[in-house]
Amino acid sequence: QLQASGGGLVQAGGSLRLSCAASGRTFEAYRMGWFCQAPGKEREFVASITGTGSRTSYVDSVKGRFTISRDNAKNMVLLQMNSLKPEDTAVYYCAAGIYSGSWIYWGQGTLVTVSS
Repeated sequence: QLQASGGGLVQAGGSLRLSCAASGRTFEAYRMGWFCQAPGKEREFVASITGTGSRTSYVDSVKGRFTISRDNAKNMVLLQMNSLKPEDTAVYYCAAGIYSGSWIYWGQGTLVTVSS
């Protein structure tokens, strides 16, 4: 089970940190990812991190602004979002999977609203 939190309203240029808490005892076995879904659009990939945290991947639009990290001792994955833009406004979801590109578990979304 995944529980996302940390969304809110922020002005453009501001920062937010999203958290996703996972239950279970095999957290490190899972790749973790963040996705977003803007109004009227399909869900899109934002960032992912391998089980050990050794490798990360980002969509081009957030490179240099967002950082994904994980704390396997706390069963948690974070998304630090800096220099936010109005186009980052979306519901953000965390997900867990075993294989690259395949996501098994999804958390509920947390809304991020960036005002101009």
